[in-house]
Amino acid sequence: MTSISDPGTGRPGGTRPPAFIYGVIGLLVAVLLFGTGAFVWLSGSGMSGALVGGPFTLQDGDGKQVADRDFRGKYMLVYFGYTFCPDVCPTTLNEVADAVERLGPKADMLRPIFITVDPKRDTPAVVKQYAAAFTPRLIGLTGSPEQIAQVAKEYRVYYAEHRTGAGPGDYTMDHSSILYLMGPDGKFIAPIRADATGAEMAADLAKFMS
Repeated sequence: MTSISDPGTGRPGGTRPPAFIYGVIGLLVAVLLFGTGAFVWLSGSGMSGALVGGPFTLQDGDGKQVADRDFRGKYMLVYFGYTFCPDVCPTTLNEVADAVERLGPKADMLRPIFITVDPKRDTPAVVKQYAAAFTPRLIGLTGSPEQIAQVAKEYRVYYAEHRTGAGPGDYTMDHSSILYLMGPDGKFIAPIRADATGAEMAADLAKFMS
């Protein structure tokens, strides 16, 4: 396998794991989440917040503390990835940017959020520049390894470091790829397919956003 660069940043992406790994992981998580969502909607028990999502305090691109409660009253579209990601993350975030454009006035009700799973490299300045490359509406968040581990656990996100060499920056990150739509009350509403087009995402989001 060869070393490639992220087309969005030009930075080295490391040795890319087989693409099908991301697809399999994303599919498994999607199946689990869609099953979870179906159970919650059918049961009417209101347990979605306990199953997916939870409180977090992270840092934005300016190093300012940002908490989940800061987004109350707005929908959150949460995606976990990393800035050195060679293809999956930039592809997904490009479609998110397109979806936000297509939502028109409804976009004011939505806060798309990118949370890194690579806090060692993704400093506040890095996530700020990365998020801004897609759309000014995208909020990039990072934190300590412990904070990232906690929020990933709350959102049932899989991620793991994949070493590609002996150097400190010689690694990529394996991670699940799915979008989480959270309601104005902070509770999980539904998963949104990360491999969907912007038009498909916008249509799905519009259905859930009242």
